[in-house]
Amino acid sequence: MSALTGAALAGHPWRAGYFVGLLVLLALAVLSLRWLAARNEKSPAVRFGTPLLFGLWVLLFWELLVVGFEVPKVLMPAPSVVWAALIEGAPALRGDFVQTVLHSVLIGLAIGCGLGFAVGVLIDRSGFLQRGLLPVASLASTVPLVGVAPIMVMWFGFDWQSKAAVVVVMTFFPMLVNTLAGLAATGHMERDLMHSYGASYWRTLFSLRIPVALPFVFNALKINSTLALIGAIVAEFFGSPVAGLGFRISTEAARLNMGLVWAAIAVAAVAGSALYVLIEWIERRLTFWHPSIRMG
Repeated sequence: MSALTGAALAGHPWRAGYFVGLLVLLALAVLSLRWLAARNEKSPAVRFGTPLLFGLWVLLFWELLVVGFEVPKVLMPAPSVVWAALIEGAPALRGDFVQTVLHSVLIGLAIGCGLGFAVGVLIDRSGFLQRGLLPVASLASTVPLVGVAPIMVMWFGFDWQSKAAVVVVMTFFPMLVNTLAGLAATGHMERDLMHSYGASYWRTLFSLRIPVALPFVFNALKINSTLALIGAIVAEFFGSPVAGLGFRISTEAARLNMGLVWAAIAVAAVAGSALYVLIEWIERRLTFWHPSIRMG
C-alpha cells in the first residue's frame, strides 16, 4: 500500500496538496461531529442530525478517495457514479423495491412475527408445548439460509411467495424467544395482585403480561426487520422473476455494472433503515411508560 501511495505521489505532484486537503477535511469532520454531538441529546436536530452529518462526511471522503486514487469502477464506484446509476435505473429499481420490500419482506415479516408471537403465548400457557415445540423451533432456526431458500423456491415457486416463506422461517424464532422472555418478565408481586383481584388468565395476559412483554416484542421486531431484508435478497439469488433487489444485484454484478449494483444495495439499506425507524417510532408511542423510553 505504501509503495502504491508513493508511486501515485511521484506521478502526480499535486497529490501532496490533495493529502493535506484530506487531513484538513478530516479535522473539520471530527470537529463538526464533536460539536453537534455535544449539543442537547434530546433535541431532534441532534438525534437525527448527527448520523446524517456523519453519513455525508463518509460519502464525501468516499468520493474524494475513489476519484483521487483512480479506483476502477468495478472495484469501488464513486458515490456520484452510484447516484447516476440510481437515477438512470429508477424505473427498474422501483419495481425491485415493490417486489422485495413491499411483498416479500413486509408480508413475510408480518406472518413470521405474528406466528412467533402467537406460538409464544400458546407455549407459555402449556408446559408440554414449551418442552416439545421450543426445541423444534430452535433446531429449525439453525438451518442455514442457503439451505432453506432453494427448498422454498421449489415449494412455492419463483415469485415473491417463496421469498416471503424464507422470511417467515428467519423471523419466527427470534419473535418466539423474545415473546417468551417478555411474558416471563412479569414480577410475582404484579401477578399476585391480579390474582387477588380475581382476574382470569386471559385478563392477566392482556392487562399485565403482554404490556410488560411489549419491549421484548419490539426488540424482536427491530432485529427481524434487518433479518427479513437480508433473507429476501439472498433468497432471490436462488430463483426469482425479472424483478427484485437480489435479482438486480446478481444479474448486474455478472454484467460488471457495479454502479447499478451499489444503487440496489443503497435502496435496500435505505428501506431497511426506514423500516427500523418506523418500528422504533411505534415502540416509543406504545411503550412510553418503560424506563428505557422515558430516560431516552
